Amino acid sequence: MESDDDVDMHAADANEELDDMKKRLKEMEDEAAALREMQAKVEKEMGSVQDPATASASQANREEIDSRSVFVGNVDYSCTPEEVQQHFQSCGTVNRVTIRTDKFGQPKGYAYVEFLEVEAVQEALSLNESELHGRQLKVTVKRTNIPGMKQYRSRQANPYAGGFRGRTPYAPPFIYSPYGYGKVPRFRMAMRYSPYY
Repeated sequence: MESDDDVDMHAADANEELDDMKKRLKEMEDEAAALREMQAKVEKEMGSVQDPATASASQANREEIDSRSVFVGNVDYSCTPEEVQQHFQSCGTVNRVTIRTDKFGQPKGYAYVEFLEVEAVQEALSLNESELHGRQLKVTVKRTNIPGMKQYRSRQANPYAGGFRGRTPYAPPFIYSPYGYGKVPRFRMAMRYSPYY
C-alpha cells in the first residue's frame, strides 16, 4: 500500500499541473480575445463589414459614378493616363483615368474615363472612332456591374471549332478500299486533343 506521503505528493503534483493548465487556458483566451479585437478593427478599416443599408448606398454611389464615366476601348499599350486625359479634356473636366492592366502590370488595351459632370459623357461619345497614337478609339457608356449577376451566353455549335465530333467525316466512295471492306479512314481534328477518339 502507498503511504500517506506518496498520496500527498501525487495530489500536490496534480494541483500544480491543474494550475499550469488553467494558466495556459487563461493565456489562450486572452490571446483569442486580442485577435478578435484586431480582426474587428481591420474589418472596420477595410470596410468589409457592411450592413445592407451601406451596401445599397455604395451600389447607388457606384451607379452615380458610372453614369459620369465612359469605357474607352482599343487604347494603345504605350498610352499613359495623362495622354488619355488630354484627349478627353475637350469634353469636360476629367476626374480620373483608369487604364486596366493584367497581373504583370501590362496594359490590357482599354481604359475608363470618369468626368465630374454627367453632360461630359455625351460629348465624350462624340469622340468615338477618334484617333489616339494612331489607333481608332471605341468610346461607349460605362455599364454598372451588379454583384452576383453573371451574363451567361449560350454556346452555339461552331463548325470551325471542332463541333463535328459526333459525326463521321465525309469520305469519297472508294473502288478499292486500302483499309479493308467497310472501313473508312478516321480524320482527326488536329486543333484539340480529346481522349475519346
